[in-house]
Amino acid sequence: MAALAYNLGKREINHYFSVRSAKVLALVAVLLLAACHLASRRYRGNDSCEYLLSSGRFLGEKVWQPHSCMMHKYKISEAKNCLVDKHIAFIGDSRIRQLFYSFVKIINPQFKEEGNKHENIPFEDKTASVKVDFLWHPEVNGSMKQCIKVWTEDSIAKPHVIVAGAATWSIKIHNGSSEALSQYKMNITSIAPLLEKLAKTSDVYWVLQDPVYEDLLSENRKMITNEKIDAYNEAAVSILNSSTRNSKSNVKMFSVSKLIAQETIMESLDGLHLPESSRETTAMILMNVYCNKILKPVDGSCCQPRPPVTLIQKLAACFFTLSIIGYLIFYIIHRNAHRKNKPCTDLESGEEKKNIINTPVSSLEILLQSFCKLGLIMAYFYMCDRANLFMKENKFYTHSSFFIPIIYILVLGVFYNENTKETKVLNREQTDEWKGWMQLVILIYHISGASTFLPVYMHIRVLVAAYLFQTGYGHFSYFWIKGDFGIYRVCQVLFRLNFLVVVLCIVMDRPYQFYYFVPLVTVWFMVIYVTLALWPQIIQKKANGNCFWHFGLLLKLGFLLLFICFLAYSQGAFEKIFSLWPLSKCFELKGNVYEWWFRWRLDRYVVFHGMLFAFIYLALQKRQILSEGKGEPLFSNKISNFLLFISVVSFLTYSIWASSCKNKAECNELHPSVSVVQILAFILIRNIPGYARSVYSSFFAWFGKISLELFICQYHIWLAADTRGILVLIPGNPMLNIIVSTFIFVCVAREISQITNDLAQIIIPKDNSSLLKRLACIAAFFCGLLILSSIQDKSKH
Repeated sequence: MAALAYNLGKREINHYFSVRSAKVLALVAVLLLAACHLASRRYRGNDSCEYLLSSGRFLGEKVWQPHSCMMHKYKISEAKNCLVDKHIAFIGDSRIRQLFYSFVKIINPQFKEEGNKHENIPFEDKTASVKVDFLWHPEVNGSMKQCIKVWTEDSIAKPHVIVAGAATWSIKIHNGSSEALSQYKMNITSIAPLLEKLAKTSDVYWVLQDPVYEDLLSENRKMITNEKIDAYNEAAVSILNSSTRNSKSNVKMFSVSKLIAQETIMESLDGLHLPESSRETTAMILMNVYCNKILKPVDGSCCQPRPPVTLIQKLAACFFTLSIIGYLIFYIIHRNAHRKNKPCTDLESGEEKKNIINTPVSSLEILLQSFCKLGLIMAYFYMCDRANLFMKENKFYTHSSFFIPIIYILVLGVFYNENTKETKVLNREQTDEWKGWMQLVILIYHISGASTFLPVYMHIRVLVAAYLFQTGYGHFSYFWIKGDFGIYRVCQVLFRLNFLVVVLCIVMDRPYQFYYFVPLVTVWFMVIYVTLALWPQIIQKKANGNCFWHFGLLLKLGFLLLFICFLAYSQGAFEKIFSLWPLSKCFELKGNVYEWWFRWRLDRYVVFHGMLFAFIYLALQKRQILSEGKGEPLFSNKISNFLLFISVVSFLTYSIWASSCKNKAECNELHPSVSVVQILAFILIRNIPGYARSVYSSFFAWFGKISLELFICQYHIWLAADTRGILVLIPGNPMLNIIVSTFIFVCVAREISQITNDLAQIIIPKDNSSLLKRLACIAAFFCGLLILSSIQDKSKH
């Protein structure tokens, strides 16, 4: 009864809400969100620096999140590289001195806070020719004015960055009198034109006063109240912003420190000065404001201009535009033809005459329609991760942000279960299910920033290895059983694997190796193909009843293992192979192939393990040693129970080892050899009991069918800044943002999967002569693309 109700409910839902309607809803959501963000940019401005300097929130202790953009945490080498031959001047009171010390410690962590506090403090790093000075001017008065006025003279070298601010001393010395506030306004009015003049050639920041924690203030500071500080801040903002009549002030208001202080001033030792962690955050914000536009870090989107559009991107935009126009013309012509052939109503009988001709959908129409859809999708990709239309935020890991979604999807996966069509080991429904839940876990791992938590990282590494294990198992099984070594099969697989990535490399201006998983799977597929296709070709039909051929295949696998070991422990040979043109253009990242070598080496044995498992399984199956009937255990009861016990123990042992892992480098070194234990344990637990083999989760299997598209699309339309951050479609509501962005992301992945399948049928024909001609055209296209890419790289350098 429950099953009947479930099926009826499912049909009812599918009747009103199908995949098609979901995609239409996603399209409407994208258009509305794009319009809202565009209107917001026009109304509030498009300068993310203003957001960085004025707004944000704490994600957790010591983790500051600016509004709408991402902060980069600068290392010593990066800071020196940015500030080489630069002069930075801090002018003000003890609070500015604190900011000076925190800023200098980004460049030199060993710099000590010592010496007379009420005097100038110089700092210089000769290795990078960086000069940072603190100038003691605790009041906005004639002394500060004279210091600033000197820099306005043409003959004097000006600092590249000036950070100024003061007020608490004026409040303290004059006992918070209203006359002191009036004098402050007069002084800052006289200084404002000088700061404005300096701001034309230097970056000038006026630091607004942080609130105080009045309960902790000493008796001689009790007059420094938050009410007084607000009055002084209002005066500074109104005067400095009105210093230019016809244009916006060039002096930037550094008001974000106020927000930081509001959250952390309770931790202050004296109620006036910020705790060290807050000062470090403020100094890092200042570093982002100045350095992001120079170094352009991927995970520092604040203050970064939109990257320039390359020639290849312009050509891609022209191609997709022409495809859209072509499809619209084709659609209009086809619609007019359909109207002419539309059945007319017989007036006497009142019935419609049936249309004689039913026009089939042509390959040209499918081609134009696919490229039209793809062009619109690529426009969304570009808007999300290159055009700075939508917002981006940093990731922040907590245990709840990772484990709660994991539990949620597991419950959904268990709830949606169905019977399998067949009960063989690793049947199609089961492998789709396996890929589905693994992909969902990997997605949650990425968006939650769980890579900082080593035990989770090690378990995720097993999931990536499991994908490659399935690659070895699946393709070995196909070639071994079918013996189909024709070029059509190879081209189909390579097209499906690489089509989306190649398009993204063009549209998003990213190297092929950036999407590391696809190159990894592609290379391993070719390794499997070459291993089995090389003479002597050994297939199951030939090997039946003859152990000699089995021995020959094992010998082939042995040579493959030796070849893998040689490349794994000979980095030089590996790099020589993949540094040859045109392989270098595909596998280089940041000018070398080290990243590719590292990624390849990390899971070097798992594809071999998958091939070996497939061989053993198929050999046992052929000899009818396995019982794969519905509800039957895979082996006899004793053997099944023993293997299940060993598998559970192995599964738990590996989990304990991965959870206790302390050093990522050491664990990565052991991972290639031990990851197969966890994978085999899962396969046996999932397949030995007959009832477990007979059911699968349709929820996970649905996602498994688009797992490759999900893995690739997440880079740009779910995550942001090339996976370093999170895409923000709906600011201010993280939960709703995740729901909406995930819905659009899944719909896009589903549509791209369909587009890839449609194009594969058209672009890769079965006829060998036609296929060779297409391959020649594809080769010419890639040669042209590589040449254009080389020209672009030279122009950049």
